[in-house]
Amino acid sequence: MQTLNKKVFIIAGPTAAGKTSFAILLAKALNTEIISADSRQCFKELSIGVARPTAEELATVPHHFIASHSVAEELNAGYFEQYALQKTTSLFKTHDAVVMVGGTGLYIKAFCEGIDPMPVIPQEVRAGIIEQYEAKGLIWLQSELKHKDPVFWALAEQQNPQRLMRALEVFNATGKSITVFRSAQKKQRDFDIVKIGLELPMEMLTQRIDLRVDQMMKDGLLKEARSVMAYRGKSSLQTVGYREMFDHIDGKISLEDAVRQIKLHTRQYAKRQMTWFKKDPEFAWYDARAVCVEEVLAQ
Repeated sequence: MQTLNKKVFIIAGPTAAGKTSFAILLAKALNTEIISADSRQCFKELSIGVARPTAEELATVPHHFIASHSVAEELNAGYFEQYALQKTTSLFKTHDAVVMVGGTGLYIKAFCEGIDPMPVIPQEVRAGIIEQYEAKGLIWLQSELKHKDPVFWALAEQQNPQRLMRALEVFNATGKSITVFRSAQKKQRDFDIVKIGLELPMEMLTQRIDLRVDQMMKDGLLKEARSVMAYRGKSSLQTVGYREMFDHIDGKISLEDAVRQIKLHTRQYAKRQMTWFKKDPEFAWYDARAVCVEEVLAQ
């Protein structure tokens, strides 16, 4: 199907910046639907800890890639690229535009530019790295990659354990650097992409993050973490919110310390998100407090 003159509006930015609410306003104005670009909200077993849109928000505008998969599945950016392209093609049959919203930079990059297929990683390799990381921490992970894959290490987000574990599992499984599997050749899409970034002053974002984490605890984050303990070895649960709750459940830290760590790690994650998106010159940035649909549609 020819999709020239069709548009995908991408709403990105750090966690807690207000992406969901603005994406809904934009989708309503365009009379279209939303594809989530969040690597965790897609799992039906996860709700509180991933700040899934509320039932009211989901009822306002149709959403895709929300609670659509099981945490038992291993999803990645390559899978999302194919899923989102197929969904976009389907939506373009009845809509001139689609809205994509999320904070997972690699998923958005895969959708916009394509991503090279990664090797299949045996579960025992992934589980072994996770076990070592949980026992020895970030310093061990950094040391392993610096020694085994110096090419990747020189380019890596060196404080991002998920990215580092992914690179290490590729090396351990194949004996090759993850960079070998990246061609950096952008694929051309036959539709227009409009990239919108939402940002807030760090002080305000920090306040929003702290309030959100407090609300998650009131809503039952600890109970939710207990409910997915059987899947804790999955990469989808090696993330902020669940990792700290697991440490508390294991008796390693108090609940108070776990909450404090979630807030800290979420702030660090938000900074990494901003670093990622700011590297892309195609994003037009707006203050999340003042952005309006008309302004975005006029650009």
